[in-house]
Amino acid sequence: MPIARWIPVGLALSIIGLMPDARLYAAEATSCRMTFTLTIRAAFYQRGEGSAEVSCDNGQSRTVYLRSRGGGVNFGKSTIRGIGKFSGIVDIDDIFGSYIDANAHAGNASGAAAMTKGDVSLALSGTGRGPSLGFAFGKFTISRRKFADD
Repeated sequence: MPIARWIPVGLALSIIGLMPDARLYAAEATSCRMTFTLTIRAAFYQRGEGSAEVSCDNGQSRTVYLRSRGGGVNFGKSTIRGIGKFSGIVDIDDIFGSYIDANAHAGNASGAAAMTKGDVSLALSGTGRGPSLGFAFGKFTISRRKFADD
């Protein structure tokens, strides 16, 4: 049998081998939203803790704990209630971990922040009570469990 006859078969097998696995199609991104309450205290070093409910359009949901730590020029104490929107999520467990955070705030504890953790991004917005002034760079962590005191 001539080799020329096998070229189309080899080409077809190569194309099939290069096609994405069907499991990748099942792992489509989902939309997740978080409602949170976060209490922040700052005198140069910013410390915040709170809790949140996360729900995704694929039916998954979790109660989570939040921690914010950072340094910069910060003064004040505030309690913020807000929402967060995740992108880059395939499974709700993708939300857990530490995000890089940078924010600026002035006035009565309201504002927005955007942060990232690898392929996952989180946009926060909220309003609150309590005077707050400054800017900070740090870490925003989402955990399954409450944090132990530092």
